[in-house]
Amino acid sequence: MESSLGSRFVEEISKKVVGMEEVIRLMLVALLSQGHILLEGNPGLGKTTVAKAFAETISGNFKRIQMTPDTLPADILGTYIYDQKNGTFDLRKGPIFANFVLVDELNRAAPKAQAALLEAMQERHVTLETETLKLDEPFMVIATQMRYGTPGTYPLSEVQSDRFAFSVQVDYPSSEDEMRIISGIDLIERTKCKQILNSAMIMQEVGRAQEVFVAKPVKRYVVSLSEYLRKSEHLNMAPGSRGAIILYKGSRALASLEGRDHVIPDDVKFLAPYVYQHRIFLKPEALAEDVTPAQVVTEMLDKVAVPKVTETAKAER
Repeated sequence: MESSLGSRFVEEISKKVVGMEEVIRLMLVALLSQGHILLEGNPGLGKTTVAKAFAETISGNFKRIQMTPDTLPADILGTYIYDQKNGTFDLRKGPIFANFVLVDELNRAAPKAQAALLEAMQERHVTLETETLKLDEPFMVIATQMRYGTPGTYPLSEVQSDRFAFSVQVDYPSSEDEMRIISGIDLIERTKCKQILNSAMIMQEVGRAQEVFVAKPVKRYVVSLSEYLRKSEHLNMAPGSRGAIILYKGSRALASLEGRDHVIPDDVKFLAPYVYQHRIFLKPEALAEDVTPAQVVTEMLDKVAVPKVTETAKAER
């Protein structure tokens, strides 16, 4: 992959959104590692805008699902409709059948509707009655949600949270960025992002990311982070192997985006908070002591030794 691809995305999408360079970068990492991403934050911070702008830069079928408390699984997956004229049941596909699916305000939907996404996100197919339908590639879910505990929301289950490769907290803009937003809002609202990649190019870049070399010490570092969390006294349930797999794949994608043919420990360290914070479920006593997932991740990164990848390790290739 060209080293300029990441900067091209940031430059193009920044015409539409201001101050979200890191969010855009993580969305690209999710795309190239074939994962899904969750954007969390208060209303009005541009979560939906950045998701739509990201989709504009990539050719492919884009659908949006606005979650509400009365959203049903059929509203997401589709259903069979009886055709009286022909006497047959015809499939009417739901918005999940797209390359890029924006699930807006995910936690406003009841658990039954949230669960309708599980099979599609993990197995990349949908089962309707007795028929299993494969989803097109690339397939990516970009979900937004309001902060946990906001009135009118339902918490995501552990299983649902685990389906997202990365979770990003979208915070308030700096005063300088907010000045840029309000000063240029008329132009921003009229701007359309240009296409940078098509579906075939995306799959080529996915394949290129999979060829990035990861030395054994870096692999051991990924596993050691996972092992540390499983031994933590604060966790009610530690992340499973999916977290380590995503951290491994995401690190390869990040290295590829930056024009490197190998992963360095800093790739792993940068992505670890975005991979693990939404996978950490604390014990009641830890919550009572005001322990947060962010604190657990910070402690993990401080205490797990970062490997030195020597020329000998690189020579494994």
